[in-house]
Amino acid sequence: MIVFPAIDLKKGEVVRLAEGDMARATVYGDNPAAQAMLFAAAGSQHLHVVDLDGSFAGRTENRAAVEAILAEFPGHVQLGGGIRTREAVEGWFDLGVARLVMGSAALKDPQFVKDMAREFPGGIVVAVDARDGMVATEGWAEVSDVPVADLARRFEDAGVASLLFTDIGRDGLLKGCNIDATVELARSVDIPVIASGGVKGLDDIHILSLHAKDGIEGVITGRALYEGKLDLAAAIAMGARG
Repeated sequence: MIVFPAIDLKKGEVVRLAEGDMARATVYGDNPAAQAMLFAAAGSQHLHVVDLDGSFAGRTENRAAVEAILAEFPGHVQLGGGIRTREAVEGWFDLGVARLVMGSAALKDPQFVKDMAREFPGGIVVAVDARDGMVATEGWAEVSDVPVADLARRFEDAGVASLLFTDIGRDGLLKGCNIDATVELARSVDIPVIASGGVKGLDDIHILSLHAKDGIEGVITGRALYEGKLDLAAAIAMGARG
């Protein structure tokens, strides 16, 4: 199971939000590339980067910071936030992004996401962000009437690399990952699932790794790392044993 340390970007700074609320952002640094290199030094070969401003704007807003990360980080970068056009998809792949995460577009223009998944095999991750079991979009500012599993199943034949499932009610709060809902989703679809939201320590990593056989491909963690509640090297080692 892959452990993805997260770098969330707001106005060029490294931040974490509470429950996806831009007004509840904690700043952890002003040098995203340096943060990426700290994660690399701990043994990370994967990185999850989110352009938070882009998620709300519907277009890339932190390009300079992302490009700086791509220039420094030696592993695989997974990028999300405001990626909703063919030009954006092609541009980021040309710059060396390994995988692109698409959320709002998956709900509002699923055919576009399917087309991109087929054109870039293994390169598109569909974000399935949930509040009370329903899909949320537009940087989590809007909640739809579409159940999470229903959205996920729409992409089973599209060749997407993974589903990124986030329980918004836990994100950035260190409440513990919603393991039951994540595993239930993984068992209900034929697409690997990446867990996200609320990871508080090594126990979450351990329990999720035990469900790798159920389709849990990875887990994203942010605040627990920044606040010293989770050691990245230990988490990576734990995930590798799963």
